[in-house]
Amino acid sequence: MESLFDAAHRCLNTRELDHKLYLTHQTAQMWHQDLLSIEYSQVPEPIGEPGRPAKPELVLPANVPKRRLGTKAGLVSLIHAVTHIEFNAINLAWDAVYRFRQLPTQYYSDWIRVACEEAHHFHLLRNRLLELEHDYGDFPAHNGLWEMARKTAFDPMVRMALVPRVLEARGLDVTPGIINRLRIAGDEKTVAILEVILHDEIGHVKIGSHWFQYFCNQRQLNADRTFSRLLNQYYTGQLSGPFHYEARQQAGFTETELRTLESMKR
Repeated sequence: MESLFDAAHRCLNTRELDHKLYLTHQTAQMWHQDLLSIEYSQVPEPIGEPGRPAKPELVLPANVPKRRLGTKAGLVSLIHAVTHIEFNAINLAWDAVYRFRQLPTQYYSDWIRVACEEAHHFHLLRNRLLELEHDYGDFPAHNGLWEMARKTAFDPMVRMALVPRVLEARGLDVTPGIINRLRIAGDEKTVAILEVILHDEIGHVKIGSHWFQYFCNQRQLNADRTFSRLLNQYYTGQLSGPFHYEARQQAGFTETELRTLESMKR
């Protein structure tokens, strides 16, 4: 029986877009049919660059062009930015499966589910770009999500705290506003896609919250204090408000954690 970790590594390293989506769904299907084991003979490789196409060009966040929704170019640029986030999220989910071993079976089921849903999001957004006569890779993008994956590759607790619950959770704050602006602009096609993504992303962040709490409990750590400590220790960027309290509470944030985020926002 093939190891889940070998299959996840294959998904992670695949560069070609359609093949990555195909392998993602194939691996999930094999997992649900009990055709993959969580036995392993090799430790995970040190984290490197994930499989991705030659484009988009990766630049510093400050060098990503600003997006204004008043023009078609601005709309396409915005959709491309979200598409890039969803592509990165596929790799992040597979790395969460591949990198961290000897965990409950449900942990792997959860992150395989996330990988499949992120692949679906990417597919929807890429098709929307194609409808608008563009494609993924047409605009520069930044690598912030993967940089945080590098910083947290040594510990699943730190990964759960900072990737799903800080960087990916930012989508819970900003997506409702983007949806409102797109609805005013009359772009109901993109609105429908973003509504699917927002619904699913609450679930993804909730999975991150669940496993963060699990690791804290395993180590007899106070989760609220640990979240605050890890934010201060590993997150060097600036937290931007306002925060969508209702969505974050649905995703497993406590009042204390939300106060911690408020105290650190610029």
